[in-house]
Amino acid sequence: MYPSRLLFALVALVAAGCASAPRPAESSPASSPSSQALQAPAEPVRLTLVATNDFHGWLMPHKTSLPSGLEVEQGGGAVFAGYLARLRADNPGGVLLLDAGDLFQGTLASNLSEGAPVIELYNQLGYNAAALGNHEFDYGPVGPRSVPGPGEDAFGALTARIRQARFPLLTVNVRDSASGQTPAWLGNDGTLLVTLKGVKVGVVGLTTPSTPHISNPAHVASLRFEDMVPTTLEAVRRLRAQGAEVVVGLAHAGGKCSDLSNPRDNSSCDRKDDEILDFVEALPPGTVDAVFAGHTHQPMGHFFGDVPVLATSGLGRSFSLVELFVDPISRKVLPASTRLQAAVPVCARVEEKSGTCDPRKLRDAAATARFVPATFLGQPVVPDATVGTLVGTALAHVDEVQRRPVGVTVPAPLWRNYEDESALGDVLTDELREMEGADFALVNPGGLRAELAAGTPTYGDIYRVLPFDNTVAVVTLTGAELRRLLELAYGGGVSVFQVSGLNVTLASCPAKDRLRDVTLADGRPLKPEALYRGVMPDFLARGAEGFSAVLGSLPAGRIDLGTTREQNLREALIARWGARKTPLVAPAPGRIRYVEDGAQCPQREARSRRKR
Repeated sequence: MYPSRLLFALVALVAAGCASAPRPAESSPASSPSSQALQAPAEPVRLTLVATNDFHGWLMPHKTSLPSGLEVEQGGGAVFAGYLARLRADNPGGVLLLDAGDLFQGTLASNLSEGAPVIELYNQLGYNAAALGNHEFDYGPVGPRSVPGPGEDAFGALTARIRQARFPLLTVNVRDSASGQTPAWLGNDGTLLVTLKGVKVGVVGLTTPSTPHISNPAHVASLRFEDMVPTTLEAVRRLRAQGAEVVVGLAHAGGKCSDLSNPRDNSSCDRKDDEILDFVEALPPGTVDAVFAGHTHQPMGHFFGDVPVLATSGLGRSFSLVELFVDPISRKVLPASTRLQAAVPVCARVEEKSGTCDPRKLRDAAATARFVPATFLGQPVVPDATVGTLVGTALAHVDEVQRRPVGVTVPAPLWRNYEDESALGDVLTDELREMEGADFALVNPGGLRAELAAGTPTYGDIYRVLPFDNTVAVVTLTGAELRRLLELAYGGGVSVFQVSGLNVTLASCPAKDRLRDVTLADGRPLKPEALYRGVMPDFLARGAEGFSAVLGSLPAGRIDLGTTREQNLREALIARWGARKTPLVAPAPGRIRYVEDGAQCPQREARSRRKR
């Protein structure tokens, strides 16, 4: 919880300052304003910045069963509203509430209405601004089609949400390709200027430039995603010219720091794949006073120079908190006074001894563990009844759909793994390949968004695993083209694509030439000129993840994006499982192998300790 000792310490410091200062002179006509100012200097202005990121439609709390049998809840809009009420009571008029992007995509409650319940919740919570995340483009046109047809607006659903919001969605580095200007549908220049307690605060929104590679190309083809540094410098100059005294970066771009215990020690931060840190360190000192990040779902809470950089793991489980103190004379932030707390858990009830509801920290909690109402800033956290009703209405709308059984059993949990072969990936790629009678199947790891627990899954369970409305795409490649496609898939970083029908050998360490060998599942080599039929989400077949380098030049007859099918990928799999009623059992692992190349590779060691 946010340390109450900090507040007591601040009170004590103020009290000490007051005690040691000379007492004001008796009021008299001779007393000048300047002499009074010297005797009673104004205190710094305290600003409280609160941020979330990667909410992904999680209006409701997460429920987790611990090994002891206890169930814990974390997150939920109504409970978060209780924390905001405490923060606003603690610093009236001094709270700025922000989100670093990816608001909508991820839950049935959000997706059935193309994000409308999330905007309704954010309006009620009083958000000041949100960054535009890559998943904000996912819905495409208004209505059931996942990609725009003739005459349809690729930004239709997003534009509807922007119009619904009582706060701006911001990005300064996304431009219309044809005009070079900020897209008209955004409705702003990517920045916001607000006044808190007399201090003018500017906010700069940013979107990861990798968006074209990780979003459906049909949704973003008309946009250009520019370098974040020069666009930020330009935006900050505009804000300063308008009188901004404090500037906050709000970036849907992330990093990873494994140790949050000391915010002044950033040695645990991964420098090899850390977009947000490269961005912050490229800015001249004094450009921004704080940065809220997202995208990677990794908690951060560290100073880089004088700039605090924060993010959470997302999904509404926690929030970031920064206190800035502004000198009333110079009107500048006092960096030495800045306070931060990373990933404050959102809890209605907490385990009494640990003071948390985070299930990762309660794995060893005994069945007799006692849970008590949460407190924050010295007072109880009271869930907001109005927000609770709003969330309840949204959930009731989808409850019947969400609870519908899909007619299949899962004897053992199917785990996912972004950086290795996984049981979930093996099962889903096998199902796709067999469903289409294809030679191979390929699925990007980011397309699998949750594990599948043992038992009898419902439609909602499957939806959490496969929330995207991808169509089933079929491509026909020569052996040489398939090998090149796999080189692109495995040469882009730590992510490991899930495959079926192939055996893949990779170098242990991520590298552009990571792919070392590929054969068919029975060990036969690929023939360079032979044709192989493959199945994948249309997200990939349209050229995402860099696949356009291979697929962009295919003749029309060798690629079918599945747009005329009645069912999308998720619905087709559910229909198949319901008809077969065969349990989903993971095959023996081993289709993805690794060879050591003598290099130190900490990622590989960490991966070997993860569950399949």
